[in-house]
Amino acid sequence: MNILPLFLSLTTFFSTLLGGLFALKNQDRLHRILGFTAGILLGVVAFDLLPEIMNLVHSTGVKPIVPMISLTVGFLFFHSLEKLTQIHHHQHEGGNERQPRIGVISALALSAHSFFDGVGIGLAFQVNTTVGLAVAAAVIAHDFADGLNTVTLMLVNKNSGKRSFGLLLVDAIAPVLGAASTLFFQLSDKSLLLYLGFFVGFLLYIGASDILPEAHADHPSKLTLLLTILGTIFIYVVTRVNL
Repeated sequence: MNILPLFLSLTTFFSTLLGGLFALKNQDRLHRILGFTAGILLGVVAFDLLPEIMNLVHSTGVKPIVPMISLTVGFLFFHSLEKLTQIHHHQHEGGNERQPRIGVISALALSAHSFFDGVGIGLAFQVNTTVGLAVAAAVIAHDFADGLNTVTLMLVNKNSGKRSFGLLLVDAIAPVLGAASTLFFQLSDKSLLLYLGFFVGFLLYIGASDILPEAHADHPSKLTLLLTILGTIFIYVVTRVNL
C-alpha cells in the first residue's frame, strides 16, 4: 500500500487551515480578501480547471459540449438554489439580508471539491509517482486559497466565526478523506470530466454573483481591484510552476 498520497494529503490539511485562519484574523479587511479571492477563483477556472477539462476531452474523445452542459447545469443549479432560498426567506420572514445557509451550502460545495482534490492526488499516484507528486504540489499550493474561500463565503453570508471555523475544518479534512477513498475505487476520466464541468459552473457563479459584488459594495477601491488581478496572477504562476 502506497502511503505517500495520504501523507501529502495531510499537508493539504494544514495548507487549507492556514488559508482559513488568515481570513478569520482579518475580518476588518474582508473586502480586500474578497477581491483577492475573486481573482483566485478566476485563475483556478482559467488556468487549472478549464485546461484539465480540455485535456480530458482530448484523451476521452468526449464531445466538448458535454462538459459545457455540465458547467451550465452547475451554474444554474447553484443560482436556483440560492434564489429559491432567498424567496423562501422573504415569504416567511420578510427579510432582505444575506443568508447564513447560503454560506454553509457554498462552503460544503467547496469541501466536496477539496474531497476530489484528495481523490485526484490518490488517482495520480495510481498512474505513477511523478504525476502524483506534480498533482499533489498543485493541490497543496492552491488549498491555501480553498481555506480562504471557505471562510470568506461563510463570513460574507453572515455566519459566525465559530461556525466558519467548523466548516473550515470540514474543508481541511476533506482532501485527506478523498485520498484515502482511492484505496477502494477508481474514478473514470469521463466521470471526472462531468464533475469538473459542474464545479467550474459553481465557481463562476459564486465569483460573479457573490464575491466580486460584495468586495466592491461598501469599499470600492483601486486596491481591491489590484488584489483581484494579483489573485489571478498568483494562480497562473502556481499552475505554471507545477506543469
